[in-house]
Amino acid sequence: MTALYQSLNKGGIAILESPTGTGKTLSIICSALQWLVDQKRQKKSETAADFNQDRLSGVQSGSDDEPDWMRNFVASNNNQEEEKKKTRKEKVGFGSEKLDKKRNQKSFGDLFEHSGEYEYIRNKSDHKSLKTKFDAEEMDDDEFLVEEYESEEEGGVGSAESKRKAGGVSLSSSSDEEDEEDGFGDVEEEAGSKIYFCSRTHSQLSQFIKELRKTVFASELKVVCLGSRKNFCINEEVLKLGNSTCINERCLELQKNKKNNVSKMKKIGAGGRIRQNKASSGCPMLQKYKLQKQFRSEIYQQGALDIEDLVHLGSKIGTCPYYGSRSMVPEADLVVLPYQSLLSKSSRESLGLNLKNNIVIIDEAHNLADSLISMYDSKITLSQLEHVHSHLGKYFERFRNLLGPGNRRYIQTLMVLTRAFLQVLRDENNMNYVDPLSDAEEVSGAASTSESSMAINEFLFSLNIDNINLVKLLQYMKESKIVHKVSGYGDKAASLQKASTLGNSGEISEEGSTLSGFRALVNVLLSLTNNDGDGRIIISRTRPTCSGQQGGFLKYVMLTGEKIFSEIVDQAHAIILAGGTLQPIEETRERLFPWLPPDQLHFFSCSHIVPPESILPVAVSHGPSGHSFDFSYSSRSSSTMIQELGLLLCNLVTVVPEGIIVFFSSFDYEGKVYDAWKASGILARIMNKKHVFREPRKNTNVDVVLREYKEKIDALSSQDPKEPAPHNGAILLAVVGGKISEGINFSDGMGRCIVMVGLPYPSPSDIELLERVKHIEGLGDATSSKTSKFLVNNKCYNGDVQTGFDILRSCKHRGKEYYENLCMKAVNQSIGRAIRHINDYAAILLVDARYASDTSKRSNSHPTNKLPQWIKGSLVSMTHNYGEVHRLLHQFFKFNKKKGGL
Repeated sequence: MTALYQSLNKGGIAILESPTGTGKTLSIICSALQWLVDQKRQKKSETAADFNQDRLSGVQSGSDDEPDWMRNFVASNNNQEEEKKKTRKEKVGFGSEKLDKKRNQKSFGDLFEHSGEYEYIRNKSDHKSLKTKFDAEEMDDDEFLVEEYESEEEGGVGSAESKRKAGGVSLSSSSDEEDEEDGFGDVEEEAGSKIYFCSRTHSQLSQFIKELRKTVFASELKVVCLGSRKNFCINEEVLKLGNSTCINERCLELQKNKKNNVSKMKKIGAGGRIRQNKASSGCPMLQKYKLQKQFRSEIYQQGALDIEDLVHLGSKIGTCPYYGSRSMVPEADLVVLPYQSLLSKSSRESLGLNLKNNIVIIDEAHNLADSLISMYDSKITLSQLEHVHSHLGKYFERFRNLLGPGNRRYIQTLMVLTRAFLQVLRDENNMNYVDPLSDAEEVSGAASTSESSMAINEFLFSLNIDNINLVKLLQYMKESKIVHKVSGYGDKAASLQKASTLGNSGEISEEGSTLSGFRALVNVLLSLTNNDGDGRIIISRTRPTCSGQQGGFLKYVMLTGEKIFSEIVDQAHAIILAGGTLQPIEETRERLFPWLPPDQLHFFSCSHIVPPESILPVAVSHGPSGHSFDFSYSSRSSSTMIQELGLLLCNLVTVVPEGIIVFFSSFDYEGKVYDAWKASGILARIMNKKHVFREPRKNTNVDVVLREYKEKIDALSSQDPKEPAPHNGAILLAVVGGKISEGINFSDGMGRCIVMVGLPYPSPSDIELLERVKHIEGLGDATSSKTSKFLVNNKCYNGDVQTGFDILRSCKHRGKEYYENLCMKAVNQSIGRAIRHINDYAAILLVDARYASDTSKRSNSHPTNKLPQWIKGSLVSMTHNYGEVHRLLHQFFKFNKKKGGL
């Protein structure tokens, strides 16, 4: 705690490594929030001193001719103003009443981003007339006609007559615009120093709030928890859409409709045509301002609430917890939020997050660099491109004679771009397919997919679109709201066609909405404005299937996070990267803040609180039959390896009590092993001693499996020792990188033994991975701008593993280390699921001969050197046969069982 407190005082960047189970979260809370409280007290004291000094100076320097009543009046008036501000804030909990009303008038939907389904304008002559029922057949197509637009050269952009607010494309806008639109512009001042705490998942944020409630800070400070719409939404009609993208779009549409729930007649277009806009009512959870005010007031009274608490409170009151919590950010002392909300610039701006001179704490920061750059990836599929191009064409044909020259030119430019993108995805002349039977067992689906990569400029030149000014085009899309005009017209046309053929109500299905396709296009175009060396374009072409369907996509992969992270570093007073296993920190420094000298990076690591006798890590090199374990790519699928692993588990279930977690490298491999065990009878032998559970591919089903697994473990404690049940626990087959390996705690009997099968290196056929490896290989070199040019090629990989291995072998320095670190970080995350408190104990089995080594001859690049120190220090790195492993396990569990019974 002292190290964190000192780091906050110094400012800058600090990395704090604390093994899971050592009280990391509570230590962060106590030290960081105590620092915040001390800062507030100090500032309050300094403010009071300055006020008294100014008052004294005013009296001393005042004119002798100035009456006493005048000097007293000025001082009294200042005191009254301070009391009024204080009283106003206390009445509403967070923020001023003026601000709350302003937010309500400006529409809650605009808090997230500028997004409206259509452009609606208030009707001054008949403002009481509302039409809330969507009647597609009576709507005039002219409502979708884009307004006159002139480019900069023509004097339009930036001028008063043509300046318009953004219409909802995913473009970063200035904070001033966001503040004005969201109502944040009325905030006179924020709450002072503020701490932003972010983590990867909502469950981790809830765990943080749970720990926070154990301290006095939960009631002493103003705390607000943010999350996604999907997690917060209480509107059943929206929530049932299921998909996060659909929920976001529907929510934004409802809020924009509420904001513009009346109509107005306005002259537009060539010839002065008249348009009447109509709107449906907004979300029923945001109909009453007083309920939002009540929601904020109750949060202020109840203290720290997690997402589930906020959802329950919102449901109880009948108002939206999503927008209610977001409106409290300016006055909060502690803001708890997921990665995406803080690390994404557009999300920060739309949320109104002010990092200036504030504290940022990023928990679970072991994969921060990859998580950060992945937020700036963009992708559009062949299907989306076809829909967007089709709707642009239909829109252009429908309104050709009504569009001004500026609109016609830009819409035609969009059609040229989408046509070029479609052509490159359909160009089968450049698709080098492999023989579908040549390596079918090793490369699933390789025969139908061809992938290649290009730099941005190379991509633009190859499509002959390098002469298009993408910056001006994006500005047009933002200001003209063309995205919403075209998608709105397309959805209406599709709805009318569906209604005429099926006789339904004409509602627009979220699945068929074209808005998501246009947003994907905008994000790809925005990515193409990055520097040439910042990322790569992935072109994935898919051969048509026998059913006639074809896939494929264009994807921009961001490779550098330095400039992205520098925006956070430049604003914040201090940034704390926390986690259980964060080493090697040099890779993180080179990828995110290479300008920072190593001696200016504060690093602190603490040891585990668990005594050495409570952990047994063993490198298992041989199985019960004497075969050496080799789970490398070329050997892992052999029947010998699979059967030997099964025999290992048959022995483990007899000596390990309660729960065993087995981690595989992928779902595909886990499925192959499970099927082989089932066919050979090994699975039946395992199930005679322990119940077997498997991690589902869908995260939504994980909780059900975990609950059933836990029930089997808990049932053991209620058994009669004199009549033991046939099963002595359960075994859970999980996958590295899945939900279970990342954020689930297996304390006590839930995880008495962790089995890591092999070294889970990422697939060398992943072209995105190869591009990252090539980029990192060139970091720090004088020619880094060329990004290891000797490796870059435009070859279609086709899932060719051998080509991937060739590229990886050609990397000798940073790229090679990055690839190895990816593997061992995944291992550390998985085996860290066990040992959650000081009285816990567990065995960790690293099953592969590559883990075994002679400690005196072990090189620095050996996998076990990348294990956490608290595991590495107790590792049994060399065993000659499985018998030694079995003996160690028997002694370990016998000792700890006896110790627990004392």
